[in-house]
Amino acid sequence: MTDLTAVPFESARERGDAEARRLQECATEPLRTIGRIQSHGILLAVDEATGEIVAASDNAAGWLGRSLRDTGSETLTWAASHAEAVDPVRAEFEGSSYDVIVHRGHSPVVIELEPVIPELEYARSGVVSAIQRLAGITDPDELRTRAAAEIKQITGFDRVMCYHFHEDGHGQIVADEREPDMEPYLGLHFPASDIPSQARALYLEKRSRVIVDTGDAGVGISTILAHGEPLDIGAAELRAVSPHHLQFMRNMGQASTLTLALVSGDRLVGMFTCAHRRPRRLPVLLRRALEVLAAQVTMQLTAAHEIRSLRRRLEARQRRIAIVAPLYGRRDVAGVLLGGERTVLDVVPADGVVLRIGDSVHALGTVPAHDALLDIVDELAAERSVWEALPLERPELAVELPGVAGLLDVPLGTNGDRLVFLRGEVARTVDWLGDQGAANRDDDLSPRRSFSAWRESVTGRSLPWGELAEDARELGDEIEAALAARSQAELAELALRDALTGLHNRRFLDDRLDALLASPGPRLALIFLDIDDFKLINDGRGHEVGDAVLAAVGKRLAGVSRASDMVVRLGGDEFVIVCVGADEADARHAAQRAIRAIGKPIAVSDAVIDVTASAGIVAARPGMAAAELLDAADAAMYRSKRAGGDRVSA
Repeated sequence: MTDLTAVPFESARERGDAEARRLQECATEPLRTIGRIQSHGILLAVDEATGEIVAASDNAAGWLGRSLRDTGSETLTWAASHAEAVDPVRAEFEGSSYDVIVHRGHSPVVIELEPVIPELEYARSGVVSAIQRLAGITDPDELRTRAAAEIKQITGFDRVMCYHFHEDGHGQIVADEREPDMEPYLGLHFPASDIPSQARALYLEKRSRVIVDTGDAGVGISTILAHGEPLDIGAAELRAVSPHHLQFMRNMGQASTLTLALVSGDRLVGMFTCAHRRPRRLPVLLRRALEVLAAQVTMQLTAAHEIRSLRRRLEARQRRIAIVAPLYGRRDVAGVLLGGERTVLDVVPADGVVLRIGDSVHALGTVPAHDALLDIVDELAAERSVWEALPLERPELAVELPGVAGLLDVPLGTNGDRLVFLRGEVARTVDWLGDQGAANRDDDLSPRRSFSAWRESVTGRSLPWGELAEDARELGDEIEAALAARSQAELAELALRDALTGLHNRRFLDDRLDALLASPGPRLALIFLDIDDFKLINDGRGHEVGDAVLAAVGKRLAGVSRASDMVVRLGGDEFVIVCVGADEADARHAAQRAIRAIGKPIAVSDAVIDVTASAGIVAARPGMAAAELLDAADAAMYRSKRAGGDRVSA
């Protein structure tokens, strides 16, 4: 049965507060030093130096203070000094056979004895065959489901579930192999407090955990350790669990469980949980084999995740390149990012985006008033850059941004430039493993009474940003790098440009002319131009008018030159045109066009200025240096002036 409940903001916050209290309470439980073991086994702790038993479970308390040699079991004595927990050994102890698990590496040495019960025929093997059958599966969902079915077949448990832990700590049941008469749990979510952080930390050290009988109160541990310090049994097979957890399991109808950790790197990413409606015990060697199976499944899941992640990142990178590449040219930033066939919303899907560059603000899609938004973003940036539930987390600010629930802030440098992606509220449902509210608990800290599927309607949130947050940060870094490169290129270009006319300057000519003359490229000719009697304009009308005339001349020369030509202002009233792929005749025609263009009246303020120019042309010869070419063209230009100006000489 599934209940459907829409949770208002206040109720959601109350449940969140209760969950935080449960997590805090769980964090105080002494799981490693709980002081009890499950009663089907025996635990001894031995001082490695003396062989003296310094702690023992109460069902073997009579051995406290005696030497391990006094047990009469040579195999047990040998195991205490040679065996490791991963490789249990068989030993006779007090007339019975036991699997002996020895935990070395700390003092005292902890020894566990699990009785061998030949009647446990339901503990079938077949783990190696299961691993072989699972090895070729690459789809994560299929792998989890098939693995759960294999584990159920091997162990004979009534139900085997696979959990997946989300980034916020809560879990989800992603596989559920069960007996036909059992309630389905597939797809249901459960809170982080069901498996709190310190319990998860133990799984990083010990990859399986068995609870043989949830009705077993366990037996205590007596000790003669100095100062009465508790015995650390965090890695022990027999360690009892908290009464809270036992009640939780009984409420779920579980009489026994076996849990197998899925650990990737140093992180618990999931687990297989086997549950049975009656007490059930598996031999330790079978549990070890199942740990290997779980490790194999984890490696396959990790590989599948990495492949999917690499593929997704490659696709995201290709989308970013398509957006950012044009920024390295001279195109308008806002036009590139927001106005092209592809926009930043193709990289980070959202309902709207705002771009602040310098003093200008641009938007695309559905966005609120820019001023209010950017003021709020500036305030939120001090806290964090990713928001998915603004109405719940900062309601006093959300009222200023109607329709916005999710916000992703991407700074573009440190001067306040930024991209802000926005998402509206999306009502969605979450199916939980039991009602999470107070009505399903005896008190806030109690386990849930019922675990029937409970559907919550969640409001006040946007779709989660997830991996898109990283895509957005990388997009911001790449935009920032492109703008920086463009600024550097613009500065470099300015150094090679004449500030008055916008033409290339003498530095540019010196850099390029030597290279052109040294290369085995096309023919080259040079035109040297000088405005006739320009000093009279400066002296008679002032330098402002003279500058306006020079700017007009530069514009006209650029207008009549070919795209392959280089037009340069050397300084003062001297100009040079480098004609690439031209001979002397071509240069003469180009110079005549330039003189005619210059000779048209120039309107400056309230006056019209008549200007003429003299030009000299030279075709480059093999082996000619740049200075030699310039001097020859300069000399030709002076011949034009001596002949009366307003003409071309070679």
